[in-house]
Amino acid sequence: MPVDPRKLDFLAKNHRAVIATLAGNGRPHLSNIFYAYDRDADLVRISMTTDRVKIRHLQADPRVTLHVASSDFWTWVAVEGIAELSPIAADPHDATVDELVTYFRQVNGEHPDWDEFRAAMVAERRIVARFRPQRAYGQLPG
Repeated sequence: MPVDPRKLDFLAKNHRAVIATLAGNGRPHLSNIFYAYDRDADLVRISMTTDRVKIRHLQADPRVTLHVASSDFWTWVAVEGIAELSPIAADPHDATVDELVTYFRQVNGEHPDWDEFRAAMVAERRIVARFRPQRAYGQLPG
């Protein structure tokens, strides 16, 4: 069943969320994150450093839920999917860093120094967690 386009519109207009991953004991692990939803690719992207526990959770169980709320708190959407993890950024011009540039542009716009940004992504050992929305539920206005 396709995801309601109105929920995807809400997802695309926001960039702050809570991500839920599953810990080894089966309990949800929640973290505040920034994300970008690429409507053309139908892909949620999240930039993470490799030392985060949510990475280990996604490596063990790739099921993920993203909870996005409006500033008034009453409008919200939860989106579920199966996460894939990119390789660790190893070179300022590798595919992972290119994808991190795409992510950054969607969330923040242009960076004042892309060479500096690219070097930082490698130094911070960043990866991209990405997933396609498979199911969405929530409360939209109207």
